[in-house]
Amino acid sequence: MAVPDFIGYDELDDVVVHLKLAATASELHGSLCGFLAGNGRPGKRPLLELLHLDAGGVTVGVADQMILDRLVRQSEDELADPELGFEPLLPADDRPLPERADALVDWCRGFLGGFGLGGPEVHERVSDEGKEILKDLGSIASASLDFGNEDEDEDALIEVHEFVRMAAMLLFTECHIPNQPSSGTLH
Repeated sequence: MAVPDFIGYDELDDVVVHLKLAATASELHGSLCGFLAGNGRPGKRPLLELLHLDAGGVTVGVADQMILDRLVRQSEDELADPELGFEPLLPADDRPLPERADALVDWCRGFLGGFGLGGPEVHERVSDEGKEILKDLGSIASASLDFGNEDEDEDALIEVHEFVRMAAMLLFTECHIPNQPSSGTLH
């Protein structure tokens, strides 16, 4: 059941279009999640400032800023959810498969960029498993997708989506464990 203040893909997409951002809604959410996973601390700074994004010459109005602020809180809560309820913001399942697949690629590209904002000290804290996950996310982010059998492609997208979902939560958890030994493996 959706929480009343839950920001969905379409709502975020409307803000992205209105602000003329040079990122898709999925890429923006991925960037935010990567920033948070990389131990980024939003504080009171606006989301676009955190992610070094420019609103294409458009002033960010109160309504748009409220949605972006809610998105930050929602994403932090979901990534830290002990029930593993985090979901990347992507187009709905009734959208065409290529659109959803491209959005997942955009989300991964954004995640890596946002994670990179944490700087080299965050990357040094990541376990070998975490580094492998980042490498896999990089492979997804640079993927060129071909489609053939619709059922097989749908199954593959579901598998990749689940990997990305769990990867984001694992990296978030790993980077938020205080004084983690650098040689330890997270289980």
